Amino acid sequence: MQFFDPKSNINFMGIRRVTVAVSLALVLISIISLATRGLNLALDFTGGTLVEVLYEEPIEQPAVVAALEAAEVSGAVVQRFSSKNFSIRLSPESVEKLADESEVSLDESSLDGRNAAVGLEVIKALSVGGNKVTIKRSEFVGPQVGKELAYNGIVAVFVVLTGIMIYIAIRFEWKFAVSVVAGELHDVIITLGFFSLLGLDFDLTVLAAILAVDGYSVNDKIVVFDRVRELFRSTRKTSPEEVLNMSINQTLARTIMTSLTTLLTVVALYVFGGPALQGFSLALIVGITVGTLSSIFFASPVLLSLGVTKQDLMPKAKDEEALARRP
Repeated sequence: MQFFDPKSNINFMGIRRVTVAVSLALVLISIISLATRGLNLALDFTGGTLVEVLYEEPIEQPAVVAALEAAEVSGAVVQRFSSKNFSIRLSPESVEKLADESEVSLDESSLDGRNAAVGLEVIKALSVGGNKVTIKRSEFVGPQVGKELAYNGIVAVFVVLTGIMIYIAIRFEWKFAVSVVAGELHDVIITLGFFSLLGLDFDLTVLAAILAVDGYSVNDKIVVFDRVRELFRSTRKTSPEEVLNMSINQTLARTIMTSLTTLLTVVALYVFGGPALQGFSLALIVGITVGTLSSIFFASPVLLSLGVTKQDLMPKAKDEEALARRP
């Protein structure tokens, strides 16, 4: 049983101007959103305290939010794990306010002492109608640590992109390296733009997903470009545009089936993994989808625009006669 015609001959390069224009428009929208709205950085990057609480009886999330607002706890982000279990993210300002109310100094008290004091104030705020609440865990991330994590995350992305470019330049040729990195930047920027536009939390798990998307996306592009190299070496009178079309068509079934099976797994993770994994899995869903499309509609046209030719990939021949004998 075949889902795709192995002899398909879709003229992808014929619509390259349209697809590249759409891709660049999405990149531009993402950049504008990142520049104006920014990312909704989570506790990992901003610093603050995460308190996970457990109620004795089921309670609605709006009631938890209302209790915090009534206690004048501003900037708190409430996440529902179950009808009784919630996590509350407190900004550094909220933590300082709660610590002051408990007469605990953030600079002088121990970490455990501060967490206990802040947790006690949270319990006081969350006690609703006699519904007993207990703290399951409390974690603190200092503002300086958050800044370091943000910086290290940015460095990690650029190190990955640089390493990819160097490897492909050695393994293939510099035009292929530029095309792949252009596609990687395209995928990362659009994924970040998606989170920025929707105001979704951006934490360390999402950053990990971005790095995973980099690796997945480059694999898609390498599969296509490896076929480009093979066809350049095995054909004689075929134009670069025809070679790219043939390469995409010959790897199309593999590209789509691999992406679909991966997406099925990630979607299951998003649906059944709970709130803690939703950001991670959503970033993978967006990144894999965008990366698959960019392998076909963006990276390949970029390679063609750089003027890739058969001579770029042909091994050095000892003489013209040896070169002429090649098919």
